[in-house]
Amino acid sequence: MEENNPQIPTNIKRMATKRKILFVVISILFVAISGIKTASAASLYFSPNSGSYAINGTISLNVYVSSADQAMNAASGVISFPQDKLQVVSLSKTGSIFSLWVSEPSFSNSDGTVNFEGITLNPGFTGSSGKIISVVFKVKSSGSASITFSSGSVLANDGKGTNILTKLDTAQFNLSGTAAPTVAPSAGNVPAAPQISSLTHPDPEKWYALSNAKFNWQLSSDITGVQFSFDQTASAIPTTTSAAVSEKEIGGVADGIWYFHLRLSNTFGWSKTSNFRFQIDTQPPASFSIEFPDGSQTDNPQPKILFGTADSLSGIDYYKIKIGDGEFLKIGASEVSRNAPYVMPLQTPGQKTILIQALDKAGNYTSSQAEITILSIAFPIFTSYPDKLQSGEILTAKGTALTNSKVVVYLQRENDQAKSSTIKSDENGNFVFTSDGGLSEGNYKMWAQTIDNRGAISNPSAGISIAVGQSIFFKIASLLISIFSLIIPLVALIVLLMFLILYGWYRFYLFSEKLRKEACEKEIRKENQSLYKVIDVLRKNIQEQINMLEEIKNKRTLTEEEEKIINHLKKNLDEVEESTGKEIEEIKEK
Repeated sequence: MEENNPQIPTNIKRMATKRKILFVVISILFVAISGIKTASAASLYFSPNSGSYAINGTISLNVYVSSADQAMNAASGVISFPQDKLQVVSLSKTGSIFSLWVSEPSFSNSDGTVNFEGITLNPGFTGSSGKIISVVFKVKSSGSASITFSSGSVLANDGKGTNILTKLDTAQFNLSGTAAPTVAPSAGNVPAAPQISSLTHPDPEKWYALSNAKFNWQLSSDITGVQFSFDQTASAIPTTTSAAVSEKEIGGVADGIWYFHLRLSNTFGWSKTSNFRFQIDTQPPASFSIEFPDGSQTDNPQPKILFGTADSLSGIDYYKIKIGDGEFLKIGASEVSRNAPYVMPLQTPGQKTILIQALDKAGNYTSSQAEITILSIAFPIFTSYPDKLQSGEILTAKGTALTNSKVVVYLQRENDQAKSSTIKSDENGNFVFTSDGGLSEGNYKMWAQTIDNRGAISNPSAGISIAVGQSIFFKIASLLISIFSLIIPLVALIVLLMFLILYGWYRFYLFSEKLRKEACEKEIRKENQSLYKVIDVLRKNIQEQINMLEEIKNKRTLTEEEEKIINHLKKNLDEVEESTGKEIEEIKEK
């Protein structure tokens, strides 16, 4: 595989972008034609994920996907490695679960990355060890090397392309400063027996669901040829002769326990034969059925399930059971069998779908599904309860249920959270519920469920409505408040109106008096002027008469008659002035 050029032309970058888009589109297309299933968890991991290696040595790293609970059909990732300590020597797709690659797996030693984008056709892959690619690193320098996924995705075969990746693994290797020993040429002897390793089936004691196997070994400079073969015999002399190669890939190996045989030759002859065991199991366990000893309809809250199967090669590793919408539960193979039923966890009433998967030691699995209905026990019945209460009153309700059982009573005020209280029925099945304190105003709903001594629970009883209104005291207080709230403003309004009327009348009276006085004063002034004129004329006339008599008196002595006339005139003048003054005062008073 050629290393990626860090200075990529623009057109090549565009092609890479198009490939990524094509990967997403093709993934969605394959997902769209697949069966719809519930998304679960998947992970990308390395094998091996730890170890110690020497400088100039190699690390054969396998990249796997695990999706035991859900079929997946596409995965992509970017692997990061320290380019100062490791160098990619080769990439291999041998034994990969992917049959379609959006872009060929690639690497860049300058960037320290490995890229892959693959798709497996419908029905996808389900298992714990789905091989993606193999990477061979050469150790460049000592230290600690961490290999990680800088990004990744695993798409479920659920018709939606759901990314179900939940975990990205990390591999940590110790790199020693001592150079790895090389295979030195044999000094006048036949070669030493070779050390065989496998990228696809690394552990001779484990089972793998891969029918393609790849083996590696090291060669010294004096090796001239190799012989290899594989069969189901633990030790045998290889028969196929080849040129001096350091690896061999075998495809289409049948299920079973196999041995890869290898020996090397130089000018002095053949080495002893090395034998490498590898185990293949690509077939799922035998199909099985699910049985219910308590019946497919039961009120037992923990019914028993009978199931069990066998695997002719690797053997059953464990079972996984899913009840309804719950999570998968892992059960050891030794915990259940056709004669040892599995007891379900405590169940609520209703129909349950039981899904059981039997997984062998290679990660293959067989599924079986069945339906069971958990019947409800008799629910409580309220026989006596108030449908109306006053605020602050305590609710007391009576009812009947199964004898000596728990009764859980739920009380909910409108949109508030329901509160539960657990009481117990007596030997006759009677129970009494009393609320914890007085109830506040509002609309309540009450219902109950029964729990028997097995833990079986009933369906909820019919809901009862209870209206809690205000108490008489609060009603009277509210009425008085309402009345006063109406009367007080009304009285205040009446007082205000009376005040405005009186004030208006008073102002009108003052204004009228002012006008009257102004009119009177004007009339008085007018009358005064007339009276003053008359008086003035009279005074003048009388005064002239008096003056005439006075002049005569100066000349002579007035007669008695004349004196009387003068006095009479003066008296008349005073009477006129006095009478005129009274008339003026009366006019003023009017």
